[in-house]
Amino acid sequence: MVDKLLTCCLVLACLVPLQAAAQSAAYPTRAIRIIVAYPPGGSTDVAARLVAEPLSRALGQPVVIENRPGAGGTIGASLVAKSDADGYTLLFGSAAETSIARVTMKNVPFETLKDFAPVTLVGRVPFLLVTNAALPPTNLRELIAWIRSSPGKVNYSSFGNNTTNHLVGEAFKVAAGVDVAHIPYKGSAPSVADLLGGQVQYTFDTITAVLPHVRGGRLRAIAVATAQRSALVPDVPTLSESGLPGFTGGTWFGLLAPVATPAPVVERLNRELAAILHSDAMRKEFESRGIEPVGDSPQEYAQFIRSETERWTQLAAKIGLKPE
Repeated sequence: MVDKLLTCCLVLACLVPLQAAAQSAAYPTRAIRIIVAYPPGGSTDVAARLVAEPLSRALGQPVVIENRPGAGGTIGASLVAKSDADGYTLLFGSAAETSIARVTMKNVPFETLKDFAPVTLVGRVPFLLVTNAALPPTNLRELIAWIRSSPGKVNYSSFGNNTTNHLVGEAFKVAAGVDVAHIPYKGSAPSVADLLGGQVQYTFDTITAVLPHVRGGRLRAIAVATAQRSALVPDVPTLSESGLPGFTGGTWFGLLAPVATPAPVVERLNRELAAILHSDAMRKEFESRGIEPVGDSPQEYAQFIRSETERWTQLAAKIGLKPE
């Protein structure tokens, strides 16, 4: 009897991973939800929606984008971290919640590489320093001089506390030696809306989000935060050539799943998404919006998150930013 029980237990133990593997092989069998932890309209949301349709076609199931903004992206990320690890709830995560949050915020309810399985880095996008077009400064030197003439009276906006453009904005304060106030929002779209309305005077935002307003004459592009000029705005100088040598900044986003998601599911998502990102059609779509498509391996993406977390840790220490 004991031998029979042991045999049954061994058989069941062998069947469990086989059943899981079979379920993974059939994946997906229903709609997939991708959480964007910011409001509609920002570069993260735009990129997520660009890849959702071709990913849906590749997987044969609907891929639905759901916006869950707030707390520098950590609300949406927390939701995914606590979701079933079955590949049906994913995070289209940005630098803020995946590499900055634990550096600058207390009591973050997740740890990126402990609670998530990286799928692939989707894209990188640089920041453009823009002002309301009604303001007098037309270049970086004029902007810095104008801010210095009214210490403490100029505001800059960000996607939210502890986001990439918040930290880049704080680094700019130090590099330029200016006294300005930080006004956080719940994403790029409301930040830009108040910049257009004159409630704030400047911001660092992605080319994706602000270029239409620059072309429409409502925002003025002061400088691009890249090592070389951008092909999308070739007449806009870099911050480095405008008087702040070596100053660069931007953000990035990628796909992550809850940590216990079966490896075959992660591999399937990686394979399909990488193929989409490497296609000529998607490359043109991304590059027309100032986004550099990537599509690397889960291991490469995990290492990238580690290196970015270290980078922001060093920047926070340099500018004296403490966890809050």
